[in-house]
Order: sequence, then structure tokens, then C-alpha cells
Amino acid sequence: MKEKFRKFLVALKRKPHMIPLVVLVIAFLVYSLQLTVVSNTTAKINIAGMGLSGFIIMLFSMLGMVSFGRSFPHRKPVNWLMLGLTFALFIAVMIADRHYIGLVENAVHRAENPIAVTDDTRYITDSVRMLKTHFWLVLAGLGLTALLPVYAPLIKKIRTSIRIEENTDMGAIDISGEDA
Repeated sequence: MKEKFRKFLVALKRKPHMIPLVVLVIAFLVYSLQLTVVSNTTAKINIAGMGLSGFIIMLFSMLGMVSFGRSFPHRKPVNWLMLGLTFALFIAVMIADRHYIGLVENAVHRAENPIAVTDDTRYITDSVRMLKTHFWLVLAGLGLTALLPVYAPLIKKIRTSIRIEENTDMGAIDISGEDA
């Protein structure tokens, strides 16, 4: 177990950009595995722009992860253009999250003909809760990406070398070659 943790730290030292990528992948999984509640909410409320917001969240999340992977090529400097594109895509995802949440909350709290949330339509509150979680996970991933120059050198300072016992009695080794 100790050796596996050491190997994990060595891999993390080589590729510290994997930390924000894991957070962004978790955010994508949170959204994509709960896509049914978003679809049901969109079908129930049916306000213009809801379907487009859901589509933007899904598409730009996938494209953002691809551009994130291209931002940090192996043994090359950071591709700043792709990193900028990554930030733009995930900011658009966060805007679409907020837009969708606003549309749902307006539909539930409007004065005329509000959408009633009952046990049968509990998926509406589930979708809002999931989208808020998704928003904060994407924000955390972007924050970790922006702070990468700060914590990457700190991670690289972690000692992962294995200590090997030395032979301190160098006089006991015969290297003269007289016995041959």
C-alpha cells in the first residue's frame, strides 16, 4: 500500500494538471449521470432556452475536457491558446448552468400559473440541486487550473525517492584483483 501511494505521488509530480482534470471529469459525470432529471424538468416546464442550455452544458463540457487535455502536451510547454479555449468553454457552461437554474426558479415562483413541485415532480428540485453542484464543481476545476502554477512546485517538492541502505564499510571490499 505504501509503494502504491508513492507511485501515485510520483505520477502526480510528473503531471500535476491531472488534479483539475479529475475535478472537471467529476463535474461532467455529475451532470451526465443525472441527465434524466434535466430532461424531465425541461419537458415539464418547457420554456424557450432550457433545451439549448442543457445542450450547451453537455457539448461544451466534453469539448472543454478535450481542449484541457490538449492544453498540457507531454514534455512540451503549456499551449496557452487551448488553455484559453478551455476557460472560455467552461465559463460558457457555468453561464448555461445559471441560466437554466434561473428559468426553473422563475417557473416555480412566478405569480401566474406556477409549476407546483410535488412528489411526482420532485425531479425539478433535484435538477436545480444537481446544476448548482455542477456549477460549483466546474468553478473548483477552473480555480485549480488557474492556481496550478502555485501548487505544482509544492507538489514537486514532495520526496518520493526510496532510501537504500548503503554499505559504509568500503574497506571490506577488495578491488585489487590480486586473487585472480
